[in-house]
Amino acid sequence: MSLLADLMSNLFDRRYVPFVRLDRAGRSIEDLCRDLLTSHGEVSGSELARLILDAYDGLDAEERMVFFRFLNDVLDIDADRIQLALSAYRDAPDRDTYRRLMQATEPRRQELARRMNQMPGATARLVAMRTDLLEALKIDPHLAKLDVDFRHLFKSWFNRGFLVLRPINWESPAHILEKIIKYEAVHAIGSWRELRRRMQPADRRCFAFFHPSMPDEPLIFVEVALTRGIASSIQSLLAEERDVLDTDDADTAVFYSISNCQPGLAGISFGNSLIKQVVAELSREAPGIKTFVTLSPVPSLMTWLRRADAQVPDDPEALRAAAAHFLTEVKDDGGLPRDPVARFHLTNGALLQEVHAGADTSEAGLARSGGVMVNYLYDLSRIDRNHEAFANAGKIASSGAVQTLARQHGSTVDA
Repeated sequence: MSLLADLMSNLFDRRYVPFVRLDRAGRSIEDLCRDLLTSHGEVSGSELARLILDAYDGLDAEERMVFFRFLNDVLDIDADRIQLALSAYRDAPDRDTYRRLMQATEPRRQELARRMNQMPGATARLVAMRTDLLEALKIDPHLAKLDVDFRHLFKSWFNRGFLVLRPINWESPAHILEKIIKYEAVHAIGSWRELRRRMQPADRRCFAFFHPSMPDEPLIFVEVALTRGIASSIQSLLAEERDVLDTDDADTAVFYSISNCQPGLAGISFGNSLIKQVVAELSREAPGIKTFVTLSPVPSLMTWLRRADAQVPDDPEALRAAAAHFLTEVKDDGGLPRDPVARFHLTNGALLQEVHAGADTSEAGLARSGGVMVNYLYDLSRIDRNHEAFANAGKIASSGAVQTLARQHGSTVDA
């Protein structure tokens, strides 16, 4: 019991405890980090970065917590240095005082991360490191400063200008297809045969964003069905026995699954750019496609409906009305729609087009959404207007049909 108590005490103690683990040259991972921060050679810097990342890979969960506290607390900003630099800039706001102020306000851990990233393959390893950090944050929220720095750097490194859109199909390399199966987060792919049904037919498409530093790791991907008319059921889209539609006969592109692939890039938004670029690609490839919609789940609907003061409707129309009310009226503490999928698409400028009951009869679909799915319409002529109205005033763009459904539910449910 004493050993367990000591272990838990160390794990939850927020104070930084120095490392004793040494590399082959007798240096701790702390020493390696300090050496890298003072290194001036590109070759020596790359080797130090490799040693740090290799040493990190050998740490257990408790040792990683210690390392994160080292980055968070020891390589933090110096408030006194900032005050002096700010005073100098205030007295003489020129290039030199501005540079010193910028240097003072940046924590050394940001420069450390940039220097580690000079080693080939380091970007993916730093993304994996942030995945560990997000888990550590659940134990020690004090590490949030370190996460702010990771997000700041990743927003620059994974800027849209660096991303490459690639189509994924049945002829794509097997290791990429395996990752599509692994990372599919909306409608699970249970076999290679099922994957083939999504990748090979002429009326199916898949696109993914990649980063040049992670060429074999999709960052986010979207699966698309080319249809005639707007789809209202995921089971019909994914049916094994169905007639394949010729591309020239399609008038609608249905985005039925969007999956983020890298947990370490949580909070770095790719979806908006992905959808817009895929719309542009499909418009060039198939000019007959004029309608671009999603077929999306409502993953928080059942959680909301199962509250003590709410009832789960048995009638499909009542369920549709409840879903419409939930999506348009029920907000989180920040005044945004409580449903995360709704927030995503409405932020991107989509319009809430239609609500369907019995649209996902899978076990997961019934558990999270009661079988309800939603079409969000991406009208290219209105995307920017919808986005501005939502971002500036919280206004939700919705069709007359959805507004009527929401009114039918009325005030019977306390939001």
